[in-house]
Amino acid sequence: MDELDSAIVAELQRDARQTNRELARRLGVAASTTLERVRSLTRRGVLGGYHAEVSLRALGRTVQALVSVQVRPLHRPVIDAFQDFAEGLPEVLSVFCLAGSDDFVLHVAVQDVERLHGFLIDKLSRRKEVAGFRTSVVYRHARTSAIAALPE
Repeated sequence: MDELDSAIVAELQRDARQTNRELARRLGVAASTTLERVRSLTRRGVLGGYHAEVSLRALGRTVQALVSVQVRPLHRPVIDAFQDFAEGLPEVLSVFCLAGSDDFVLHVAVQDVERLHGFLIDKLSRRKEVAGFRTSVVYRHARTSAIAALPE
């Protein structure tokens, strides 16, 4: 990736709804240049799609938590089945499969602490492969809005 590719990626992360003409104007290049560069970035897998930013608060999902989960036995079919299960739960925003003492971390968002408790007891603890879990309530969540390539 060169400087122009990096600038295109940064601009699209800032506002993916802008037109190609607007993108070209902001970067000071021809619209045909940005069009070809965006196509190339997509073909190379740098750009994987365009997404809407959704407010959890506006959806009434004001309680977020990180749930560290240990599963047993540690066999691929068990791990794969639990991951498929977790990815299918509407409360789950992200599933991380880990090395270390925890096998998974689930990022969940629900309406209130009672619903969090219900999720843990009614959905998670009923799974026979779940050997244990720990829950950390998230007070604040911030994420990087623009991801850039790291220097080599």
